[in-house]
Amino acid sequence: MQSTENLQPTEEVSSDDYSLDRVPLNERNKSWLSITNITFGIATAIFYFQMGSVMALKFGAINAMISSAYAIIVAGMLGTVIAYLSAKSGMNVNLLSRGGGFGYIGSSLTSLIYASNFIMYCAFEGLILVSAVHHFFPTLPKWVLIIVFGSIVIPLNWFGIEQLDKLQKWSMPVFIVFLITAVVVSFYKIPIYEGSVFTYMPEGVTIGGEALLLCIGMHHGIMGLTALLASDYARFLKPADIKLGSVMIGFIPQVFCFGVMGGLGIWFGVRFLEADPGVYIVLLLGIGGALFTMLTQLRINVTNIYSSSLSLSNFFENMFKFEPGRRFWVVVSGITAIVLMLLNITEHVDTLMTFQGVFLLAWAAVLVTDALVVKKMLKIGPNYYVARQKFLYKWNPVGTVSLIVASLLGTVAALGYMGVFLESTAAFFAAILAAVLTVLIAVITKGKYYLVSEPTDILEEDKLG
Repeated sequence: MQSTENLQPTEEVSSDDYSLDRVPLNERNKSWLSITNITFGIATAIFYFQMGSVMALKFGAINAMISSAYAIIVAGMLGTVIAYLSAKSGMNVNLLSRGGGFGYIGSSLTSLIYASNFIMYCAFEGLILVSAVHHFFPTLPKWVLIIVFGSIVIPLNWFGIEQLDKLQKWSMPVFIVFLITAVVVSFYKIPIYEGSVFTYMPEGVTIGGEALLLCIGMHHGIMGLTALLASDYARFLKPADIKLGSVMIGFIPQVFCFGVMGGLGIWFGVRFLEADPGVYIVLLLGIGGALFTMLTQLRINVTNIYSSSLSLSNFFENMFKFEPGRRFWVVVSGITAIVLMLLNITEHVDTLMTFQGVFLLAWAAVLVTDALVVKKMLKIGPNYYVARQKFLYKWNPVGTVSLIVASLLGTVAALGYMGVFLESTAAFFAAILAAVLTVLIAVITKGKYYLVSEPTDILEEDKLG
């Protein structure tokens, strides 16, 4: 029997976002190239310049490059599996969590924190944009710029995935022109540091050891986000592209953000001995640097607001049966980000990123372990995902307990209470712990809490196989 939820939108969703149920099979019609292009909105953020610059100047260019390779491999593998699960089921990670070990109330925990992460990054990236523009127009108060640039992302999100696809597609060539220009100009600008950029090491720093661990710790703060983000878009992938597309969507953005953008951050940062991209981009391109910053930050913030709106829709529908539609949450997300910018969230970004890295990597580990080990290898629970509440328990201890325990212990480790090694690898430690607990609890509960009853309308195309 064919699933009605795969053939037409349910009454809960609108035809352009499917924030509360799976994307119907006939709506999964985008190529892997189109989906990958959308994810470049986050991969091209200037934030990755800053990460590369800071790591190189503090811990050495070689350690920064080794850590970047690690980030590409780990986040790429996680992203590939998550993109596959999303494309196969037509669901993003918020909906996958419902039937992937959390239950429909348990998954609300992940949805709320996930949404808050995107709103936080929207504010952080928005402040970079405001600073760059304010440099050239100092007479304009920063609060005015915050309201203007914070508001722009709302209409840019109004028409969902189709609008995002067009925005990223047409802005990408402009971004590439700016980026190449900055690289070319950097060869002609007299550098402050004239030695070999990619072998640069600060005094007293060695290759490996604590310096490398600190670089890896910085990468952990963002790796979980880049791996999970793909699910919001991979769910629109056409079935014929699932195998190749999952790998491409999983790895290409990681290669670009950690490899290309991070690598250029090392290059610019060491060459001009400056960690702030807002300074060296303006140094290289003048007012063009401000325009370049504006473009990159708007590209990433439309994806931030889109993902946060989906997560908030999921949370409030689950917890309070409040279903005003995704556009309502676009406005809420945008306004919240503006408020955080006015409160200068950057003063607390290190603390927030520490918890984010621990939580998001642990969540990704639960979803991947549940799919590959629990569902496929151990044959515990259904081999498909269900988002509809009537078939689900409120809580499933498999994912909920694993995530809570791993996140709490990971945060304790990140705060330095378990030694230097675990402090720097807290997110990875939390991910391993979450994976082990997921298998252990699934075996103990024998999959009892995955489904209250089995739906009879799941398509074969939506099953893991």
